Amino acid sequence: MDQKILPASTNMKEFERFLKSSYEIGVFLDMHISQLKNVYMLAKEHGKKMIYHVDLIHGLKNDEYGTEYICQEYKPYGLISTKSSVILKAKQKRVIAVQRIFLIDSHALEKSYQLIEKTQPDFIEVLPGAMPPLIKEVKDRVKVPIFAGGLIRTPEDVRNALDAGATAITTSSRELWEAFGNK
Repeated sequence: MDQKILPASTNMKEFERFLKSSYEIGVFLDMHISQLKNVYMLAKEHGKKMIYHVDLIHGLKNDEYGTEYICQEYKPYGLISTKSSVILKAKQKRVIAVQRIFLIDSHALEKSYQLIEKTQPDFIEVLPGAMPPLIKEVKDRVKVPIFAGGLIRTPEDVRNALDAGATAITTSSRELWEAFGNK
């Protein structure tokens, strides 16, 4: 993936900013199911590719049935989830599958490794992404490209995560979108 910043929108105002940006791929977090059609149509009109966080679509269960519905109706570029059933269904539907993991403690990290082995996602999103040594460890262990997200606040945080091996950064910070352009 050439795009190093993945603008993440949590509301329509942020999404509209993304639509006006030079970025091709964006992430939509935290939406109501009734917004999906409008977001899909606007993204399509603007030639944008969307990754939806299935776990944060209110009114839609984050399971294989909800995933199948999104894939059929809204043809996403990708889906993010913590749920293995979502990741497996996304892969079956030939949609980019992003397994989200939380770097809370050693036990959670080991459980995440087991989950990744089972789901074989296309990408992993690690949170918080402001932990370069753990990004490198996860990348070395699972050999799956990584998106780093959460608590990345400065251009230095972005560079550190990328230098540690992250493929891209997911961020809702407009300042970081602008700082890095479409690099």
